[in-house]
Amino acid sequence: MDKSKRLPFIAVSREAGSGGKLIAKMVAQKLGFKFYDEGLIDLVAKTAHKRKRVIVALDEREREFIDDLVHRLLNPEYVSAQTYIKSLVQVIQALALKGGIVILGRGANFVVERHAGLNVRVIAPYLVRVGYTMKYEKRSKEDAQYRIKKYDRERKEFVRQFFGKDPSNTNYYDVVINTEQTSIEQAVEMILEAYRQKFKGVRLV
Repeated sequence: MDKSKRLPFIAVSREAGSGGKLIAKMVAQKLGFKFYDEGLIDLVAKTAHKRKRVIVALDEREREFIDDLVHRLLNPEYVSAQTYIKSLVQVIQALALKGGIVILGRGANFVVERHAGLNVRVIAPYLVRVGYTMKYEKRSKEDAQYRIKKYDRERKEFVRQFFGKDPSNTNYYDVVINTEQTSIEQAVEMILEAYRQKFKGVRLV
């Protein structure tokens, strides 16, 4: 494909419970882009020639050396962290090169060329995210608190271990949106406008 005709990608990072997934999906729908989140795992699985259930155990989680060694000995289908990350990076870069996509999570913004896409971070105060999770996912306060702390910790450690970065550092993003007082619809429009401004020569649907 002619490089001039490729539509720049959008990579979305988010804090758990901030509404980032829904926002990313809606942005993709508005632009007519393909949306990748868990589906990305399937692509990685095919690249690594492993089963999805094995890949899922590695996604956004760390593997200690001894854990890696034990699993390799006991489970012939186990995918080492190094193999997973290599495959993950290859898939993300291939998708970004193709363009016209929205990628959610997986540290995507740390393995793509920043000038070639729009990197977005969606955040909200902890208590706000707890409230959102209780309301939209129908969970108890205790469960919401547990899930948010768990996912935040796992995602941050995943990025730190494999990319050596802190995902909460705003310097890595073109746009940072706080959904405490910004609606999902407003957040979507903010991202679309930022995309239009960064890539003024791109014709969108």
